[in-house]
Amino acid sequence: MADLASRITKPEETPAEATPATPATEAKAEAPVDAPTDQNNLIENEYEVEVKLSDLQNDTESPLYSVQSFEELGLPKPINDGLLAMNFKKPSKIQERALPLMLSNPPRNMIAQSQSGTGKTAAFVLTVLSRIDLSKSRQPQALILAPSRELARQIQMVVQTIGQFCENLVVEAAIPGSIGRDTGVQGSVVVGTPGTVIDLVRRRALNVSGLKVLVIDEADNMLDQQGLGEQCVRVKALLPKDIQILLFSATFPERVMAYAERYAPNANQMKLKQQDLTVKGISQMYMDCPDQDQKYDILCKLYGLMTIGSSVIFVRTRESATEIQKRMEADGHKVSALHGAHEGASRDSLLDDFRSGRSKVLITTNVLARGIDVSSVSMVINYDIPMKGTSNEPDPETYLHRIGRTGRFGRVGVSISFVYDGRSFNALSQIAEHYGIDLIQLSPEDWDYTEKKVQDVIKSTRAKADYAPNATSG
Repeated sequence: MADLASRITKPEETPAEATPATPATEAKAEAPVDAPTDQNNLIENEYEVEVKLSDLQNDTESPLYSVQSFEELGLPKPINDGLLAMNFKKPSKIQERALPLMLSNPPRNMIAQSQSGTGKTAAFVLTVLSRIDLSKSRQPQALILAPSRELARQIQMVVQTIGQFCENLVVEAAIPGSIGRDTGVQGSVVVGTPGTVIDLVRRRALNVSGLKVLVIDEADNMLDQQGLGEQCVRVKALLPKDIQILLFSATFPERVMAYAERYAPNANQMKLKQQDLTVKGISQMYMDCPDQDQKYDILCKLYGLMTIGSSVIFVRTRESATEIQKRMEADGHKVSALHGAHEGASRDSLLDDFRSGRSKVLITTNVLARGIDVSSVSMVINYDIPMKGTSNEPDPETYLHRIGRTGRFGRVGVSISFVYDGRSFNALSQIAEHYGIDLIQLSPEDWDYTEKKVQDVIKSTRAKADYAPNATSG
């Protein structure tokens, strides 16, 4: 507990706008936002992008430079029109550095790591749309893999939206329950989960012979998990040898990076420095609960703050999610729960309700920890500290992905982690030490301070409204 205490900002020491990020050393970039939405509640993203070219000494023409506008990339007009329609006016920092490399010819592999909400999805979507031949709209030419059906559906929507003016563009989903299992997948862009893709290829319902690009989103998770890792290897073995491979994630632990470099050989690499990984717009707090039993009571007291915007409550197991949902509903709170036990259509409906605002508080497991973008989320609660499997080892990568569900595209947000015993204290302490986070302490015995502190962050839209006059891409 002493280690955690050393990283705590005590209530009386808390500055008005305490944030966990460290100062950046590079010039400031405009905060990427998901236009066209309210541009209030925005802060400025600061981070330094490191570039490592695969063979810099042997390639004197290598495009090691940044672009300041999408026009400099020479994108086809329909793609530029799609960006303008979405009010994407300026590349984010990761896009400035990654896109010239990914769009260069001959195509080169890329391993890119950048925090949530900095434009990774738009970066690889622009590359995919630039590589495909729209005159062959029924021939699969790009494959994008994601770890969950929810993220695959979201990426599919992004491709369709940015490519809305690309004539004959067909984007199909290869996910559990998709029509492709019966009729075959023939879209020029296919977005799916690895197990379903393998099944479709095995049944000759997906022809991969013409694929030009393979994208793996959340690549650290996809290549590290035993099941998904094996499936991704099997997918790659089915594809053309000269395919361009793009690996994207908010985190790349060293053990995974070594494997990623073998999976995408001779890849250019881009990453943020370790101290720049946590999202600056998120005020990271923790609640010191007296014991396990009182965690639930404290959660219910936070309900009014959760509904100022939208909130996600992360728990460790499906059983916990269902139990907490039932108890909160019995106590008169309107919440929903989403986890892997739900059927595909039910999961889609629950997430759609949350996106639309019909549901404002969502209880979930790590199934939604990665990639899911709901711009209205202003609070994330770690009801259970993320741990690796059944071990006592904390999971810093999952913590980072979880809190990244708020603070999207430069907006402000709050994360509150519940601790109640030595194990949870030590786990959060190690995570805080790993990322250099200065945690803000909350106490259930000082509820006035807790409410004011959280409300000040969530309602600080006007204080941030002077920034970001132009929208940028997320």
